[in-house]
Amino acid sequence: MGRIVLKDVTKAFGDVTVIPPLNLTIEDGEFTVFVGPSGCGKSTLLRLIAGLEDVTSGRIEIDGVEATAAPPSKRGLAMVFQSYALYPHMTVRKNIAFPLRMAGMDKAEQDRRIAQAASVLNLTDYLDRRPGQLSGGQRQRVAIGRAIVREPSAFLFDEPLSNLDAALRVGMRLEISELHTRLKTTMVYVTHDQVEAMTMADKIVVLRAGHIEQVGAPLDLYRAPRNLFVAGFIGSPRMNFIGGAEAAKHNAHTIGIRPEHIAVSAEAGEWSGVVGVSEHLGSDTFFHVHQTGLADVITVRADGEVGFRHGDRIYLTPRADVIHRFDETGLRIA
Repeated sequence: MGRIVLKDVTKAFGDVTVIPPLNLTIEDGEFTVFVGPSGCGKSTLLRLIAGLEDVTSGRIEIDGVEATAAPPSKRGLAMVFQSYALYPHMTVRKNIAFPLRMAGMDKAEQDRRIAQAASVLNLTDYLDRRPGQLSGGQRQRVAIGRAIVREPSAFLFDEPLSNLDAALRVGMRLEISELHTRLKTTMVYVTHDQVEAMTMADKIVVLRAGHIEQVGAPLDLYRAPRNLFVAGFIGSPRMNFIGGAEAAKHNAHTIGIRPEHIAVSAEAGEWSGVVGVSEHLGSDTFFHVHQTGLADVITVRADGEVGFRHGDRIYLTPRADVIHRFDETGLRIA
């Protein structure tokens, strides 16, 4: 079991409130991702759940039991940090076993849990190595293994991939997702990377200045963002926003159109502009089109074979059925 409920939880440091009253339910077995820009309160919220920060007011329940004032060791949770925090003089086996030894667990049960975790994480052949003999991805797996052997009701991940290079990040992202599928344990994951959020989460919690802007499944947030902030944060490249007379045609203060929902042509279209920087990624090309009168720059996602050059005049036609409309307060118009 790993159901976590936050009821009117707040956190203040002196006179500064970083988490205003917040309500959230994380269901048992769910992979929930907290995402938002730096300073939005996502790591603080995770630390409140873990018990590493004291709640200023409100209530935290874990599996139906109040845990607001419970110490971290009594919450049945396991946390994986951004830094691996491994003991360099210990072998992988001893690093993974450390929390079990501290708990006084008997040797036979320790060995069983270590072998099981090592098998799940493909670390069996590395148990007698020290951290200095491992790659960054292997060290992060050791840190996760140290959490797994505690058999927690939920795992808490605080930006665990930010120290890895791009290729390792992709690999570890897949491994953590596979791990969730195998263990079926609640996972709460903090990241500023919305690609990680979109590809890993069952449910995304978008935060800004301690407030929850929207909660939902990744594609729900992508297709129906609640406001301009969510629309601009979820999706890569970000949504294009256009105001003025063009938005007024759609009875909106601002309209939004995603880069992949704009057709490009060398001959005719609804808008025209001049190609600036082009980013060729093989399968896709992103054109940054300078368009006087609409937006300073409109980003268009096209097939990788489309061959416009810097300075070319091209024509753009947005798909009318996927234009997002926002009112003067920034809220999406259904």
